[in-house]
Amino acid sequence: MQFTPSPRPTVGIELELQLLDAESLDLKDGIVPLMRLFPDRMDVKPEFIQSSVEITSPVCECAGAAGRHLRRTLVGLKERCESLGMTLSGSGLHPFSTHLALITPSPRFLRMKSEYGIIGRNQLTFATHVHVGVPSGDMAMFVMRQMIPCLPLLLAVSANSPFWRGQETGFASYRQCILAASQSYGLPPYFEDWEEFVRFYRMSERAEIFSSCRDIHWDLRPHPDFGTLELRVMDAASSTHTATALAAFVRSLVVYLMDYADADLGDWPLSRLPRWIEQMNRYQASHQGLSARYIVDEDGHVRPIQELLTRLLLLVEPVAERIGEAQELASLRSWVQEGVGYVSQRRVLESSRDYREVVRRLVSGLDNEISQAVLSQ
Repeated sequence: MQFTPSPRPTVGIELELQLLDAESLDLKDGIVPLMRLFPDRMDVKPEFIQSSVEITSPVCECAGAAGRHLRRTLVGLKERCESLGMTLSGSGLHPFSTHLALITPSPRFLRMKSEYGIIGRNQLTFATHVHVGVPSGDMAMFVMRQMIPCLPLLLAVSANSPFWRGQETGFASYRQCILAASQSYGLPPYFEDWEEFVRFYRMSERAEIFSSCRDIHWDLRPHPDFGTLELRVMDAASSTHTATALAAFVRSLVVYLMDYADADLGDWPLSRLPRWIEQMNRYQASHQGLSARYIVDEDGHVRPIQELLTRLLLLVEPVAERIGEAQELASLRSWVQEGVGYVSQRRVLESSRDYREVVRRLVSGLDNEISQAVLSQ
């Protein structure tokens, strides 16, 4: 297996959005008729479930450019959804929908359906994925090793799924609990180099566990055909601006680590820990979001996850300035102070006591973003 090198740390964003009935605001299995209106578009794609549509950016030089492409795509997507009696929303889970998913009838998704059973029909989840270009497979494995301890922080700051089937779950990202039932989700293993990853993949292929790298659904995985590392742990953002700010942070982290690949990692605050501790840190981030405490060593010392997030943001700030991500990183810091996704959703429910009002606010927020995009054209 060859890793296609990316000579520059390019970035791409994939955002999975919910297809809703425009009147009831419940999930609607509308991807099949919607895709008939996008026969040749590569930036609007079906997903595993029929109530999801994915918008993707091209390979971009910075997160801001990727975000601008997503917004342009949204304008046309919204118009076509309206023609089919649908609207769009962004969050990791739908707050009140109770039906099981219908699976999109493509050969790959139908194969997954047969393998997953009822787990697949329960997997009504939505994510933000970020690709960052890296120059080699060995570099991808180096960055991946250093970023595994960061995954709880990235999960906490993007958490956007506190409600499920009309219930307050008590989790900032309950999406993670649903995905936990499926194969190959969660923290990736540690690989010392690309050769070790290839051995792992070939073994899995022979054992008929995976038929391609796309079947590996870890929180962070290499994508050898694209020459990228793909971060998959984050919930679907409620706006392209949020997705863009998160992508800028991810890209800044990756570039920082590549800068230090042949040297000491400087003030990098996180290190590898026994797997059970890393699993606990991930669980706490899913449960309590930015209020979680992070276990930093084998003696059980802890730090607030928000404190560690702030340290990482400050650490990568000079890199972000150099690679054109400073403005987006500043937006992320402001967003954290105002209240990230799960916090905002809970505020709406607390004031309205109505899960439909939560969805209305999510829809109107995305609509406002689309309106601004139209005005700027």
